[in-house]
Amino acid sequence: MDWKKIISTVAPTIATALGGPLAGMATKALSASLLGKPESTEAEIADAIAAAGPAELLKLKELDNSFAVQMKQLDIDLERISADDRNSARDREKTVKDHTPAAIALASFVGFFGVLAMLIFHEIPAGAKDALLIMLGALGGIVSSITAYYFGSSSGSRDKSMQIEKLIGRK
Repeated sequence: MDWKKIISTVAPTIATALGGPLAGMATKALSASLLGKPESTEAEIADAIAAAGPAELLKLKELDNSFAVQMKQLDIDLERISADDRNSARDREKTVKDHTPAAIALASFVGFFGVLAMLIFHEIPAGAKDALLIMLGALGGIVSSITAYYFGSSSGSRDKSMQIEKLIGRK
């Protein structure tokens, strides 16, 4: 599994910070918590997360909670920063009237569904099937990002889930 997916599941506040201007701060926090040193490479952090057991995942969850408190104390709203970043990209597209993002999105969707149809409806040689599956996975990630860009992300869904958990007393 991709280490960033693990982070987004176990430590969503840090994951949000990794995708924005506070990535350096989040990376240092991860490095200090998981590896015991303030500076690590992305590969070292990825290896530590991939090898993490229950104790390390608990430590990661605790780090996420303290990171969220720290962001609150500094009056930093990571969701607002993330939303502003998405909106600036969308506003740029409107202002410049650049059709390149839409063309790339269309080509990605055609590629994704084309590869999917190829795998479903055609006999694929054994040597080529692995490459097509890898391509399908990569295109699936791209299509997911494009969908979030044009139609919104799941942050609203995550907020709703957090509200439900608060109502039933989990947090």
